[in-house]
Amino acid sequence: MFLKFNIFGKDYAQIAAIAIGCLSSAISGMTIAWSSPYVVKITHDKENYNITEEEASYFTMINVIGLVVSLPFTSLLPDRFGRKPVLMLTALPYSICWLLKLFFTNIYVLYLARFCAGLGDGLLFASLPLYIGEISTPEVRGVWGNGLMIFGFLGQFLINVFGIFLTVPQTSIVSLSVPLIFVSAFYFMPESPYFFAMKDRDEEAKAALRFFRLRDDIDDEYTILKDDVKRQISESGTWKDLILIKSNRKAVLIGIFIRVSLVLSGIMVFITYTQFIFTKAGGNIDPSVATLIYTGVAFVLYTIASVFSEKLGRKKAFAISLALTSIILLLEGTYFYIDEHCPTVDLSNFKWFPLVGMLIFLVFVAFGVGILPGLMLSELFSASIKAKAISVVMMIYAIMYILTNKYFYNLTRLTGLCGPFFVFGCCDMITALLSCFIVPETKGKTLEEIQQSLKRN
Repeated sequence: MFLKFNIFGKDYAQIAAIAIGCLSSAISGMTIAWSSPYVVKITHDKENYNITEEEASYFTMINVIGLVVSLPFTSLLPDRFGRKPVLMLTALPYSICWLLKLFFTNIYVLYLARFCAGLGDGLLFASLPLYIGEISTPEVRGVWGNGLMIFGFLGQFLINVFGIFLTVPQTSIVSLSVPLIFVSAFYFMPESPYFFAMKDRDEEAKAALRFFRLRDDIDDEYTILKDDVKRQISESGTWKDLILIKSNRKAVLIGIFIRVSLVLSGIMVFITYTQFIFTKAGGNIDPSVATLIYTGVAFVLYTIASVFSEKLGRKKAFAISLALTSIILLLEGTYFYIDEHCPTVDLSNFKWFPLVGMLIFLVFVAFGVGILPGLMLSELFSASIKAKAISVVMMIYAIMYILTNKYFYNLTRLTGLCGPFFVFGCCDMITALLSCFIVPETKGKTLEEIQQSLKRN
């Protein structure tokens, strides 16, 4: 059962489906960033929670462990059951996560809640990039294909708003409404026409294509789509083919590079530890308010950047973004080094710099490395190996995320905040140079054109 969208232009149905589907990413963002405002509350509330800072530090990693554990299994589901039902299924583990936080205060139950959120992330990353890439035209995908990251930051902003005003149980009650809204709205969206074409369900595929294109004359487009899908699924799609077939191997390595570059840019760690960073940095603004400003600006910038990065091109935007983030992180590292190791230097007139510097960092991240990994993940892979390839890329991404989170916490204790900023700054400079040779230009290309380009080059 499909709703009818026939206003705001020919792309409205695609945009609506992407936006509603990305509500699941907003839920993921809420669960990921939950530790930023609530770890402080939980560790200080000895009456209800008997939890130490060391125990609470694992909150940032356990959901990622759930992601790593689940991906080998969740990656098999979209090709068997469809992108839509798998994406809708994310509501179940996310809801369990909020219910556990609502009714329990035991540390191990809270760990379980975070693990359930990771299972939801496994379902999300196995299905949402596929759905976005397959329902959208190149023009729509170029702007709205970043919805996974944009809505993720929206969720992070919301959870930080809740963190100022609400307790953990109150936040859980409010947050439970989001999966319900998502499932209720996404029920009316069609399945991906690619999936129907893979299963030879031609009439359903055409109906879905008519919905997304808002026109009836889709026969020529569907013929091309069907031929592309047939060619792609006719290729062997086993796990070993990810390595043995050159174009698949190239796509997987590109996917790993852009995702690892995102982690090494520092943005994922900074989002997790936002309030911790601003508390350590001091300054004239309350850390919770600074965190709210940071995540709110991130959401706005990522939304705006979707338009401008499409005009600039993927390859150029990625390299420029990394180079500029490297500069600002090295400057931040220099500030923290002077503040922490040069007590004779007076920085009282520069207390504004940590927040302003991080906001400038967000601008540079948003216009390249922050949004393009999510977008390009939906573009790079052939239909025969797409689900498996995304699961491999996301598993490596998740492992890197765990390592950098723990490394950030431990290195900060050893060197102060300057250490992580210097390391991330150097990593960004290296990946900026490498991206000039590794990242392909996919702007304006159909999924089939991208596959042919990978085979040729």
